[in-house]
Amino acid sequence: MAQPKPVVIVGTGLAGYGLAREFRKLDVQTPLLLISADDGRSYSKPMLSTAFAKGQDAEALVMAEPGALAEQLHAEIRTHTRVTAIDPQARRLWLDAEPVDYRDLVLALGAECVRVPVDGDATGRILTVNDLEDYARFRAALEGKRKVLILGAGLIGCEFANDLRLGGYQVGLVGLSEQPMPELLQPALGDALSDALRQLGVGLYLGRTLASLNQAGDGLQALLSDGTRLDCDLVLSAIGLRPRTALAQAAGLATGRGIRVDRQLRSSAPHIYALGDCAEVEGLNLLYVMPLMAGARALARTLAGEPSEVRYGPMPVTVKTPACPLVVAPPPPGRTGEWQLEGEGLDWRALCRDADGTLLGYGLSGEAVQGRLALNRELPSLLD
Repeated sequence: MAQPKPVVIVGTGLAGYGLAREFRKLDVQTPLLLISADDGRSYSKPMLSTAFAKGQDAEALVMAEPGALAEQLHAEIRTHTRVTAIDPQARRLWLDAEPVDYRDLVLALGAECVRVPVDGDATGRILTVNDLEDYARFRAALEGKRKVLILGAGLIGCEFANDLRLGGYQVGLVGLSEQPMPELLQPALGDALSDALRQLGVGLYLGRTLASLNQAGDGLQALLSDGTRLDCDLVLSAIGLRPRTALAQAAGLATGRGIRVDRQLRSSAPHIYALGDCAEVEGLNLLYVMPLMAGARALARTLAGEPSEVRYGPMPVTVKTPACPLVVAPPPPGRTGEWQLEGEGLDWRALCRDADGTLLGYGLSGEAVQGRLALNRELPSLLD
């Protein structure tokens, strides 16, 4: 009797392992194969940008080893393995020359760090932190070093700046916009965050980019676009993330910003799904934990024989910058309103309401974050 084909999950981040756990709550019989490009250890990616202040190395962030997870999930986990091609018609993928047939395939590929060209002889010293192995390399590179320059004043860049400064490092933060996190924060909240980071001792170089990076003795010298020269020991690029879509594109799947899927997370090819940072759900590509877990629960039901649509309720984003606590809930796409601001210093409350007075979104900073729960009850769903 032929062996049943497995459900194959490509990716072992929060999305991949989250889906596997939810699926096993509903189905303990169907063969399950997880494929990991890295070492397959389970960890919480959001913790990478808060670990320096806590003195945690990569090992301290590991929640489970792949061997233990394989036993818990009744699954096969292939580590340091890459999918090189997918044939949707044959329901088959390849690991180099090895073919693997699947019943259903889930792409939980995550997102990759955006890189921009920089001149100079030390561009190889620009590091990124996008997974646990990256974090381990970054910590190793920082041994004996003190000065870190961070590129990108978005959410991740600001979190790392706050964390590294609390960890005792001298930190400079370079951002293209005149304020940090311009896509998430109203200007008053951006100013509050800037003030808090400066008070913490972070050097802010906003409205600028890195033009070149060169060796300077045992260290580095960064030249910014306005002519400013900064000495540093290491450069961390946190410019942004881009959903991984190359594998899907090569297989002929529809892609936009991410891999395009419907409310059941089905791609344009039968029996292929996408989940997490790589997925674009009816035009929404949300690189946060809450939508990822909502998708994992819905897709687990679908894979277990109960077709289910994902629903995104209100999904505020908590920014891990303890120098200036922030919680932000952007308005749903396509809905606009007027912003109302009140506050002073680090404590701001920004509310966006439509013409009928319906709350569409908010931004809270400092002590004002204590009002988030009441506001969350008023927020509309992102995807009903």
